[in-house]
Amino acid sequence: MRFGIVANRKRSGATKVIRRLLAWTQQNGHDYRVCEELKDFVDSPELISKGEDLAKYCDYIISMGGDGTLLSAARAIGASGIPVLGINLGSLGFLTQVAAEDMERSLQALVNGEHHIEPRMLLTVAMDSREDAKEGVALNDVVVDRGNVARLIQLDLSVNEEFICTYRADGLIISTPTGSTAYNAAVGGPIVNPKMNAIIASPIAPQSLAARSLLFDSGDKIKIKVTSGHHSALMTLDGQVSIPLKNGEEVVIKRAAYTTNLITFPQHSFYAILRNKLHWAVLPVTQSE
Repeated sequence: MRFGIVANRKRSGATKVIRRLLAWTQQNGHDYRVCEELKDFVDSPELISKGEDLAKYCDYIISMGGDGTLLSAARAIGASGIPVLGINLGSLGFLTQVAAEDMERSLQALVNGEHHIEPRMLLTVAMDSREDAKEGVALNDVVVDRGNVARLIQLDLSVNEEFICTYRADGLIISTPTGSTAYNAAVGGPIVNPKMNAIIASPIAPQSLAARSLLFDSGDKIKIKVTSGHHSALMTLDGQVSIPLKNGEEVVIKRAAYTTNLITFPQHSFYAILRNKLHWAVLPVTQSE
């Protein structure tokens, strides 16, 4: 097999785990390439590739770090469809489900075919008002907020060219089911099984007691328009790519034509992760008298 390896080497203990992975691939006769950030871990320049080029040479991508590392890798490989395995190096890790201590065992299960491939929907983002604007992609969410200005912004929300409402809030989160456990959950939005195809819109600190999250069909086209008048806004993709928006600009968000394929294992079900990592519906501990 051929593995493409990306990692956040700033994580505590990352160097040791990266060396373990490279040793495992060599001992088991697998080929690999590493991203440019890991070039000092290999002796030959032929083993180094840009992140966006790894998918051309590999059967699987191994992402080592937190969820942010995997989100970045998913955008880099684009529509290639190459499955991604996340190795968790110390964070909460909803997407990076495999703990570092279980890495070799999980890699062998992958080689043995004892795994699942879960397609995860993505969102594409376009700004029709900009001739030079490139289309962006997000696996977790698209957030339009007030940036570093400490005052409310005003955003118009439309779906399929039908006006829905105007929010006066700190911002608005447009999330995939995969991202429903991230920022969306932090503002009280619904948690959605990532196998579903849907789009979630959740306001951030809205100035209304009636404002709630909305759930849309995955085929809907969502439009957000900045109508504050007094200042601009900031759009962020997956918490990593930021694009400033001027007053009056519109953002069109819809489901991408391709998916990101994540490698999962039977013991790491979505609901098990909710219980173990978010302590979902855990009853309070009571002391007996």
